[in-house]
Amino acid sequence: MFPIIPASSGTAIPQNEEGIFAFGSISPVTAISNLVSNTGVVATDVAGVGTARGLTNGCEYGGDKGIFGYGDAGGFVSMSNLVSNAGVVATDTTGVGTARGYLGACDYGGDKGIFGFGYATGAGNYSAATNLVSNAGVVATDQAAVTGTARYGITACEYGEDKGIFGFGTDDVAYMGVTNLVSNVGVVGTDVAAVATARGYPGACHYGGDKGIFGFGTTGTRVATTNLVSNTGVVASDTAGVGTARHQIRATQYGGAAYTGIFGFGHDGSAAGMTNLVSNTGVVASDVAAVGTARYGLGACSFN
Repeated sequence: MFPIIPASSGTAIPQNEEGIFAFGSISPVTAISNLVSNTGVVATDVAGVGTARGLTNGCEYGGDKGIFGYGDAGGFVSMSNLVSNAGVVATDTTGVGTARGYLGACDYGGDKGIFGFGYATGAGNYSAATNLVSNAGVVATDQAAVTGTARYGITACEYGEDKGIFGFGTDDVAYMGVTNLVSNVGVVGTDVAAVATARGYPGACHYGGDKGIFGFGTTGTRVATTNLVSNTGVVASDTAGVGTARHQIRATQYGGAAYTGIFGFGHDGSAAGMTNLVSNTGVVASDVAAVGTARYGLGACSFN
């Protein structure tokens, strides 16, 4: 007879091999992109084909592709741009959800994605709405807001191989440390009080095959603090950062079965171009000078 192997003893599902940073704010906005190799090397700028914008975000879909969505192009937009499994960014697709920026995005369910929360036009018009992304890259209409706190300056990442987590943000009154778990069918949960320092505009990515990491942001003062996310979605207490403190930063997984990640770009008083690699145990490395154009409020995702 064959031995019975518990499901929990299996090998984690490999991550995508490569990543991409795209769009962002600098004089005033851009559509350029920068590919990340399977060893974490960031390439020079590639001219963008989509509408230049900042305050966007991105996530994986379809297992090996990505999507950038929403943002500010001189006004909030709901367009999206698909990323092929070769890292090519496509032209604009008109969106169906509420136009907004400062939102989070992550994948879930193994081959789908979700955009959530953010800020739309009008004072105090922050949201808890979400938009699911199918495994063909189609963005759905707004899902009714959960009982989670509406906020912006939020981020999100995958954990547990098929689930996601939104975390942090602000509602103009205070920075927040709360998180909201995303099930493997895209249902967003209610607020979970975090043990981490409340802050806005951090980055987040998947690492280690089934875990996640939040990093950087601002409490009113820019920080390089990180918080690991377990494979059950539990956020750990603060780890002191080693990179340059900055906010409006983004991150993505890369490296396939190496299970690594990378934080990149951001705002440290001006537009920043450096990156910080994340090991498969969640350790963030010191700054690496980037060759891409310094910018902030950009998006990131993985592919291939």
